[in-house]
Amino acid sequence: MADRISRRAMLKTAGAAAGAATVLGAVGGLASAGAAVLRPSTARAATDAGLTGRIVRPADVTYEAARQGWDALFSSYPSVIVFAQEATDVVNALTWARRHDTALRVRSGRHSLEGWSSTDGGMVIDVSDLKSIEIDRNAKTATVGTGVTQGELVAALAGTGLGFPTGDEAGVGLGGVVLGGRIGDLSRQMGVGCDNLLAVEMVVSSGPHGARLVRADQTHNPDLLWACRGGGGGNFGVATSYTLQLHPMPASVVVWQVSWPFDKLHDAFDAWQGWAPGADRRLGSTLVVLKPSNGISIDGVFLGAQTDLGNMLEPVTSVAGATVKMSSTSWADRYKNINSGPRQNAYWKFTPSWASRKLSPAALDTVGEFMSKAPADACNFWSLAWGGKVKSPPPGGTAFFHRSPLFYAEPGAGWNDASLTEACMTWIGEFREAMLDHVEGGYVNVPDRAIAEFGPSYYGTNFARLRQVKAKWDPREVFHFEQSIPPV
Repeated sequence: MADRISRRAMLKTAGAAAGAATVLGAVGGLASAGAAVLRPSTARAATDAGLTGRIVRPADVTYEAARQGWDALFSSYPSVIVFAQEATDVVNALTWARRHDTALRVRSGRHSLEGWSSTDGGMVIDVSDLKSIEIDRNAKTATVGTGVTQGELVAALAGTGLGFPTGDEAGVGLGGVVLGGRIGDLSRQMGVGCDNLLAVEMVVSSGPHGARLVRADQTHNPDLLWACRGGGGGNFGVATSYTLQLHPMPASVVVWQVSWPFDKLHDAFDAWQGWAPGADRRLGSTLVVLKPSNGISIDGVFLGAQTDLGNMLEPVTSVAGATVKMSSTSWADRYKNINSGPRQNAYWKFTPSWASRKLSPAALDTVGEFMSKAPADACNFWSLAWGGKVKSPPPGGTAFFHRSPLFYAEPGAGWNDASLTEACMTWIGEFREAMLDHVEGGYVNVPDRAIAEFGPSYYGTNFARLRQVKAKWDPREVFHFEQSIPPV
């Protein structure tokens, strides 16, 4: 994004149009012409009464760092954290937890937005050390360990001419986010992230006290693959490996931004919502409304040359008061740029929804009213244009339900001062209530514990089938948390 403000890195230093050198970082260099490979650590900790992998207990010096999540709103103290080094460690951990009647949670990148990837007194099975990446350029696929982050995958794909529809936050682990959907700038061209899940290896419960590793693809256990394509993380088992469909990615993309002062809210938003969902599918865009002093911006990525963008942006650039920025860079450099700099906020809260019709003047008045009284600088109303390839599910279908809306809409708040917590939580709760007449539904990757009927909200009419899959693969609800799918 040109000067883009990522929804969870809101108000970070902008300027993503500048092209820094591509960084592979943890993912290392490219291997043969046909594949890029990252191998996980093979180090194994001593066993702990049947547990294998890297085991962390409360008495260990690494415990404090190991237990912490991404959002300071939540703080849990598990009795044991198992950092799996291979799938066998997950099998052993799940078996141990079941035999000891220990509650468990599953964790990848620690970005569970309601803190549900950890628990007090129980076990956390953490897959973040499962970092293998194998890229087959000929087949246009990547087989990845579920501890790989979005940023690591983008870096590994740099220079291959291939891409995957990740979101903007580099630290988010693929282990959970792919299972819930994965939406972002590339969705209109490449589809939802979970649409591109070709196969998954998952450790599931087995019998009264056991666990086993299974594979799900179009031939083997297709019902489980369907559920993993949008059913959400931590519902059916512990995913350890994915095979992902990749797509052609141009060497250079255009990052652009159109911004206005706050008083152009109605004009800018109305122009965007009438244009973006039906624009060329190579063009992804988000609109963010900030506090009045920070204004409004539309940020976008075009998978093509700057000369090809031509008059595509005219419906929004023609709105009076527009400031336009545009430049070309590689996707990897753009990604690195928007994830650079220190983290700005320790506390975050979001609430999800979808707009199936244009927001009315009354709805935009509501947005303006709440943003005018936002209690923190990083409060925002963030919207992502939908349409394009997301309207076409892959062969075999998916549990991801929300394919027909015009755009995704998400009020969010970020703050550093703990004394602002009550004000920010009240603000976003009231914002959600005020918008219920204008939007609907939710998104499992952005859960909100305030959503009582979470099943229909996240999964629509797919909820009933998901409950059947749950009854088959986890009838005893070994994998259970506040908004987990209940079996039939």
